[in-house]
Amino acid sequence: VGEQAMTINERAPEGDRSLDAVADRMGMPLVEAMETQRAVRKVLPDPVDDELVLRLIELALRAPTGSNGQNWEFVVVTDTATKAALGRQYRRAWAIYGGIGNFVNRKNPEMQKVLGAVQWQVDHFEEIPVLVVPCLKGNHAPFVPMPPFAPSSYYGSIYPSVQNLLLGARAIGLGASLITLPLWSSTSARRMMGLPQSVLPACVVPLGWPQGRYGPTTRRPVGDVTHLDRY
Repeated sequence: VGEQAMTINERAPEGDRSLDAVADRMGMPLVEAMETQRAVRKVLPDPVDDELVLRLIELALRAPTGSNGQNWEFVVVTDTATKAALGRQYRRAWAIYGGIGNFVNRKNPEMQKVLGAVQWQVDHFEEIPVLVVPCLKGNHAPFVPMPPFAPSSYYGSIYPSVQNLLLGARAIGLGASLITLPLWSSTSARRMMGLPQSVLPACVVPLGWPQGRYGPTTRRPVGDVTHLDRY
């Protein structure tokens, strides 16, 4: 990260939300941001400054895209009615997926904790101050026969930018997560946000100041998931 990287003690504390303090925290070393990043779903209803959201989208725009097409669009949703409409889709989808998840993991305390956080997000969706909806211009023609890798190639032009946004949010201390269930029906989601048929919403990133703090993350050892030449 270099000798000029700021240490934790040199940066403005995460509780300070002034624009100067937030800009100061942008100096978080990349490795630290990656090692402490996690999905933060429980956020406060307190407003998030527009300048911060635009700065995160600027960082998202630095990501690579297929053939450098830069075929992205970002819808920033703060309107209560639009959030409520997306929230209704979220609840309908979660009623199915959450029910299955709770049944399958009924004896797994760790997963119950995760599912509880998602349930909180579902229940308080309209209170989340900002939703960023990354979109792709140009449909992937789902009804035309294509090789299996085509969808991953298509979405590969948006998800690197989403990761940039998530890492930026981590650096400045904003809570964020990547979700897709509010887009249960892309047709309905397009109508809610006034998107033309040629623009596909890919995911939703709720943003807000965390109720708590970023905590430690637990991941499987790299040796358990890495394979040389063959699985």
